[in-house]
Amino acid sequence: MRVGVFTALLAQLSLDEVLKKLKSLGVATVELGTGNYPGDPHCKLAMLENKAELTAFKQKLADNGFSISALSCHGNALHPNPAVAKANQEVNRKTILLAEKLGVPVVIDFAGCPGDSDKAKHPNWVTCPWPPEYLDVLDWQWEKKVIPYWTKRAKFADDHGVKVAIEMHPGFVSYSPETMLRLRSAAGKAIGVNYDPSHMFWQGIDPIAAVRVLGNAIFHVHAKDTQIYERNLPVTGVLDTKKYTDERNRAWIFRTVGYGHGAEWWSEFISTLRMYGYDYVLSIEHEDSILSPTEGLSKAIRFLDEIVVKEQPAAAWWV
Repeated sequence: MRVGVFTALLAQLSLDEVLKKLKSLGVATVELGTGNYPGDPHCKLAMLENKAELTAFKQKLADNGFSISALSCHGNALHPNPAVAKANQEVNRKTILLAEKLGVPVVIDFAGCPGDSDKAKHPNWVTCPWPPEYLDVLDWQWEKKVIPYWTKRAKFADDHGVKVAIEMHPGFVSYSPETMLRLRSAAGKAIGVNYDPSHMFWQGIDPIAAVRVLGNAIFHVHAKDTQIYERNLPVTGVLDTKKYTDERNRAWIFRTVGYGHGAEWWSEFISTLRMYGYDYVLSIEHEDSILSPTEGLSKAIRFLDEIVVKEQPAAAWWV
């Protein structure tokens, strides 16, 4: 297992500057955004139509000793606004094609969220079974929108030798292990998980126990933490809609790894991932509003480097 970085946190830097900075921090693996929510200037989909640009991009990474763990295009391909849905779907399609050309095995996206009907203007995330019309909406979303789209998109990805890793995120139809496995069961094994434990913490889901549930459906992992504020939690519950920058009053906030849970927890998390067959990349995603990107990144790399080294399986004495 190795440490990587989702470069969206360094969007203000050029690709050359990003590679130089990460190399100085001992990182040689990147996750690159291609569009939709994570606007990232470091990986342009236009390279699909420009062979020279694509070749130069690949050479730059190779010359600097970098590999790409995944291409990310987090969006809402099921948005009820047809123009938004079409644009997000096209970014996903092109990202899969670019991943194929770059030899990147994983594309990351959200499952998306439709509205309550074909006449809807905004997404409708159903979170409870009553009043009963909510379940009618949920059934319609899955049967008419979610399963048809992702079944076709999974086949497209598989035809191009790419897997799609869905990030379980509240606000979208697949936000928990159960809803994620429902999508995978319907769409096929080309659909799996980009596992971000921070989204499990604040929902009250044990992220380590969830690894055991998801098993080999985990294709990629984000290294991000969550801090729960027990003083505020009784006031709002976990469905806290205050801005992330209102740290004093929120029930929880995203943190750099180690600031929500310590080394013992992360060691067990990494060990359990290995136990269930994941031995790929821990991609640092910085969304800590208290620490600057530079501070959060450097601390996260040092923190994970020590744990990953400690957790490397030792050679058996009898070999």
